[in-house]
Amino acid sequence: MIEFKSSQLYRLVIFPMLIMTFVACSKRQVSNIPTPPVTLEEAFLTPRDETDNIDSPAIWHGPNNEHWLITTAKKTHRLLIYDGATGSLIKKFGQPGSAPGEFKRPNGIAVVGNLMMVVERDNRRVQIFSLPGLKSLGTVGEDQLKRPYGIAVFSESATDYSLFITDNYETANEQIPPEDQLNQRVKQWQLRIEGDQVESKFIQAFGNTSGPGMLKKVESIYADTFYKRLLIADELASENCIKIYNLDGEFTGKLLGKGIFTSEPEGIALYKCDNTGSGFWITTDQSHRNNTFYIFDRRTLQLIGAFTGKQTANTDGIALTQNSFGEFPTGAFFAVHNDGNVSAIPLDAIVNNLWQPLNCY
Repeated sequence: MIEFKSSQLYRLVIFPMLIMTFVACSKRQVSNIPTPPVTLEEAFLTPRDETDNIDSPAIWHGPNNEHWLITTAKKTHRLLIYDGATGSLIKKFGQPGSAPGEFKRPNGIAVVGNLMMVVERDNRRVQIFSLPGLKSLGTVGEDQLKRPYGIAVFSESATDYSLFITDNYETANEQIPPEDQLNQRVKQWQLRIEGDQVESKFIQAFGNTSGPGMLKKVESIYADTFYKRLLIADELASENCIKIYNLDGEFTGKLLGKGIFTSEPEGIALYKCDNTGSGFWITTDQSHRNNTFYIFDRRTLQLIGAFTGKQTANTDGIALTQNSFGEFPTGAFFAVHNDGNVSAIPLDAIVNNLWQPLNCY
């Protein structure tokens, strides 16, 4: 009978077993991770001006072959409107102020039909415009909003809309409020817009005050009505994920991208496959050096791919359109590039480079 000292036993038997176990676990983990991000070349970048401090884009397709790429410019307090097909500047709209058609630090932006809604952080409101005339129809939220950022809106009928706004209010010394005060991180309104008339009804404010569903540092938000989900990005370093609520303002217990995002989760955009519930989410992991767009399955919320832009970095907001126009036969993906302009990537390039086939069925 051969006897081993404890050190010999560890070296000859236990340590190799630990190595084998680690390798097996590593293989299991790696098998669930897509291939490294692919690098996609931009079709164009819009003219650059860092003084604008661009934050968020939106797209409007008009009846007369208009394809507007509209962005918010936080520092110059205006909107920039580009030709979405070429990237050329069409016009600059707005000026600093609080009158109709004026802005104070516009941030989030959304287009639904022929309406445009702009979140103004420092006017503490959402301003609503008609397109293409850019007529201000009215404002929402002055009585409830404190420090608004992101916007999600969807139509319920030809005249009725649901509106959700993230409100990243702070303490007097600009810190995150105590947990028991985080119950108003998202605010909801019901809108009725007929012609030039806007009626709004405040519905509720919500946000968990304990557990993983607490919303600590919020900006981007997106609604998926098919699954009745609200995706809300929490940018605090300790969170770094997207928290999923339902449309009633209740946390679902699901976290998107936890352990995947290494920087701030920023832009959120949705690719829809007809009315089947298939499709995918594109999300931003904002970074100057490793700016990455992660793709998650719309139904299962599983990570299915990732890509980077050849030039695009430090991305805040993103947007996509599935309309065919210009040189984009299946649509385009737009991403803010380092505060000063916006890049465009053909949507078919993203779909064709998914780690697993896109099931639009």
